[in-house]
Amino acid sequence: MNAIIALCHFCELHGPSVLFHTQAFHSREPQACRSVPSGHPGFISKDPDTKISYVSSQYPEHPQLFSIVRQACVRSLSCEVCPGREGPIFFGDDHWGHVFSHTFFIKDSQARGFQRWYSIIVVMMDKIYLINSWPFLVKHIGEIISKLQDKAIKVYDQEQNQCPERARRMNESFMAPGDFFRRQRGGDHFRSLVTLTKDDGLFKWLHQWFVWVLKAGGNRMTEKLLEGPPTEDVLIDMEKQEETEEGFIKINTKPIPSPDQPTATEEVQQTSPPETEEAGAEGDTDSTAPVFTSLRHFRQVIGSQGFHAIAHHILIGNQVIIRGEKRATMESIINVLKSLLPMGCCRLVPYSATYEDSWKCNFLGLPLVAQIPAHVMSSEYYVIIDVLSPAKVQQTLEPDVFFQYSFLMTTKAQLPEKGPAILQKIELALENENLSSAVVDACLVSLKEEWMNKVKVLFKFSRAGSRSREDTLKLLQVLEATEEDTQMLKFWMTGLSNQHRTHMLSSAISTSPPV
Repeated sequence: MNAIIALCHFCELHGPSVLFHTQAFHSREPQACRSVPSGHPGFISKDPDTKISYVSSQYPEHPQLFSIVRQACVRSLSCEVCPGREGPIFFGDDHWGHVFSHTFFIKDSQARGFQRWYSIIVVMMDKIYLINSWPFLVKHIGEIISKLQDKAIKVYDQEQNQCPERARRMNESFMAPGDFFRRQRGGDHFRSLVTLTKDDGLFKWLHQWFVWVLKAGGNRMTEKLLEGPPTEDVLIDMEKQEETEEGFIKINTKPIPSPDQPTATEEVQQTSPPETEEAGAEGDTDSTAPVFTSLRHFRQVIGSQGFHAIAHHILIGNQVIIRGEKRATMESIINVLKSLLPMGCCRLVPYSATYEDSWKCNFLGLPLVAQIPAHVMSSEYYVIIDVLSPAKVQQTLEPDVFFQYSFLMTTKAQLPEKGPAILQKIELALENENLSSAVVDACLVSLKEEWMNKVKVLFKFSRAGSRSREDTLKLLQVLEATEEDTQMLKFWMTGLSNQHRTHMLSSAISTSPPV
């Protein structure tokens, strides 16, 4: 429990003052001992499990903590009191901390009114935690106070039986001058709590109690990380896992072949054309092939205009075909570009010897010698990126590994000048050099989740019945989307998980009016 617990007293000479406090030091080394000055009485308890040391002394050594505890002490014994001046109360602010205060009286036969005023305070910066600990603190601090009062009542009764203080004061008030009683009180009548309870080990006992309150108060309430509903990417991952009847998760793996038995890939390569075999072998064995490390790296190499066009094709669902000689390079391009789309919209074939249709994959890696059908070359729903390696790699001091490479983009599509709104935000994030790669990745995740939520609304809207164009435009306006985003939103609908689709369709059927 990250708090300070203290015993306070209202002194008739000095006013509110701190008598005793206990605090926890989260340190692996016993340097908390320095909080107790040399020659000053104090107590230390160490918890070997949590590596926390609990130190008790009269005042906190840290000046800021001393000011906070002192301020709480003054308020608990002056202005912040409950009716009857005994009982628990809560007060505080974010600057001086939040305080649980329990005021009480201790019997003293020589005090004014035959009692002295004390309080036990718990100071904490976490307001919610302290409020939730209210029942715990009221119960157990009340037990401490009851035991203190019982000790003091026994001493008080013994002193009253030996010498009734009330009768002696009544006689002195008639026979002594007016200022005699005030001068008489200036002697040794301001007795300590140890004297009032006749318990020499009182502060050791209080230390044990305060340590237990701090430790038990911290153990009884633990913080839990509350996560929201699963994202679409998480649902897609879960749907890819096949559960068996026994409840196990089925994972597809490839068996390790024996040296004498070739793998299926090797058999395919043996029956493939000679030129494809060479391309595939070079991509597999060339460890010097340059790779893209991030989306920002790809944009720096390809250029801002080229990246804008490629990203636009990807966001609206056009097939991206990457041709090159280095398989590792092509796979790295696909890996960085797929981060632009939700997982459900990504259908990847990182490398294939022949062309694959767009309904099978929207990211396709091919060797340069692979033939692309004529209808693909003439269609506006495809974009081809040719990665042209240098004929001879020359040694250079240029830090960019793609310095001698060239990229050729081919497409028949006529893209509008203004792309989807999400593309503009992605480009702004990539242009900002003050954002690290981790921050850019987090920004991409946030943007995709934001627009997937809009896709969910549009999906339910489209399945709720026939709607006019005016209704659709009004919904887009509410979603802060424009007509330039329509094609992207429709493509992203295909990436919704089956679980969400089923839920939306069932809810749409149940809420539809009867015919």
